[in-house]
Amino acid sequence: MIEFISQPWPWYVAGPLIGIVVPALLLLGGKVFGISENLRHVCAMMPTKVEFFQYEWKNGLWNLTMIAGVVAGAWIAHTYLGSSDPVAISEATKTDLTALGVTDFSGLVPSQLFSWDNLFSGSGLSLIVLGGFLVGFGARYAGGCTSGHAISGLADLQLPSLIAVIGFFAGGLIATFLLLPIIL
Repeated sequence: MIEFISQPWPWYVAGPLIGIVVPALLLLGGKVFGISENLRHVCAMMPTKVEFFQYEWKNGLWNLTMIAGVVAGAWIAHTYLGSSDPVAISEATKTDLTALGVTDFSGLVPSQLFSWDNLFSGSGLSLIVLGGFLVGFGARYAGGCTSGHAISGLADLQLPSLIAVIGFFAGGLIATFLLLPIIL
């Protein structure tokens, strides 16, 4: 059983399982799946005078429990089911990254880009700090993150989610092919 769980699941198994989450949440209580909403719930727990955070955050307790399960599951998977094998990256991606100066593919993410040593460099500040801020701001401005829009919003046939997903995809292409070569 442990071997079955620790292997990557094929798309035709994982995809339908993810797809079942949306209608199950909607049918079992009108809940909408999304990860970034948890940041708002956490901020609403704190004493603040910001109107955006003045709501009953306990209604989102199920979502906070879900994200706690995601974190706990990731820890269990890494600690007990993890592999020492590096992340599988295609040779074409390795070639492209090598051309940009990234050569260490031994970890979960390239340590030449994401490390404490790199944090205070120009590229590190751009990728980690500015990029993290833009992702958080964009998720809030778009009314949800990629998982919320792409999984819940599209399943609910919401036009704003379709527009957001197209924007996420276009932004990813721009970042990959235009910004990343400049930053690195």
